[in-house]
Amino acid sequence: MTDYDAIVLGGGAAGLMCAAVAGQRGRRVLVIEHADRVGKKILISGGGRCNFTNLGVAPDRYLSANPHFAKSALGRYTAQDFLALVERYGIAWHEKTLGQLFCDGSSRQIVDMLLAECAQGGADIAVGHSAREIEHADGRFRLSFGGRQAQAPALVIATGGPSIPKMGATDFAYDLARRFGLKVIEPRPALVPLTLGGDETLFRSLSGVSAEVVARAGRTAFREAALFTHRGLSGPAILQISSYWRHGEPVAIDFLPDRATGWLRAAKREHPRATLRSQLAVMLPDRLADVLAERIGLTRELANCPDAQLQGAEQRLAGWPFHPNGTEGFAKAEVTAGGISTAELSSQTMEARKVPGLYAIGEAVDVTGWLGGYNFQWAWASGWAAGMAL
Repeated sequence: MTDYDAIVLGGGAAGLMCAAVAGQRGRRVLVIEHADRVGKKILISGGGRCNFTNLGVAPDRYLSANPHFAKSALGRYTAQDFLALVERYGIAWHEKTLGQLFCDGSSRQIVDMLLAECAQGGADIAVGHSAREIEHADGRFRLSFGGRQAQAPALVIATGGPSIPKMGATDFAYDLARRFGLKVIEPRPALVPLTLGGDETLFRSLSGVSAEVVARAGRTAFREAALFTHRGLSGPAILQISSYWRHGEPVAIDFLPDRATGWLRAAKREHPRATLRSQLAVMLPDRLADVLAERIGLTRELANCPDAQLQGAEQRLAGWPFHPNGTEGFAKAEVTAGGISTAELSSQTMEARKVPGLYAIGEAVDVTGWLGGYNFQWAWASGWAAGMAL
């Protein structure tokens, strides 16, 4: 039985950050990763270039049953703090749209940086082993892994959620949390493509067509590209809105977000012989213009269309209701919404209120960020908060 100050379950973004911070504070830390290497999700992120944070990080860009929970960790370890670490390692980076920061080179640089930080803190990292026989008694957590046994007064759950199971993702974090009496908010796929069925399968014929739109669900809206797929809708705008969408609700798409009310009636005055389809084709891909004009059913020249009919077409194009019949599930979800309830944790330390020494960080917790580096920043910030408390 080997003694540690803390055992971190999960060698992903949050787990490695936590181990590095705690190790460099003099704690003896063990990281157990069941996959054959650490940081697998980091490696595939951002098309292999890791969208490692976002300059626009703010608490209102995270979903949680408690929208205030993330404020403390995000405020104490910021995007600028992580960027300073990246620059200290000489990793070249660039900003894409909407504040998204990527490596110029490879995601591997971020993993190597985290491993170097862990090594600096003397953390032990065991890969290819699952933690088994986890017990808690006399203020110590005991477990076995790969034929070895370890114990520590602190145990950190950093095993993420079930999104992208082909990467080895499971719901282990939730099972373990429940065993210790912690509540779990029902997990669901987030940042995930939506599927269409019924009468809307017509839109699948547009597979591969994309356009910049505003997607809305309830009071939430995102302006980015939407992409039609052979199963339904994807692209950044759809992935973003999927986190807010609930089964049975529509998603409204504004196909012409730059057009003011009355644009079609103005086109009738300026180009009376034009058709709705020809006007749409100026602003949208041809195939999309064809389908939208066909569904609206306006085929005559604009001069022959009553203004009320044109107004109706404008309104439909500004809030086209799609009724998704589901999502592509955890297999295609970038992250998991829901998770270990924030009501069970200290927002300062990420420690469980009713189980001293038990911590939960990263995607395992009911905090889910927008697309574009926000979830990595939550991993760094929550990992740092726990690492500072261990």
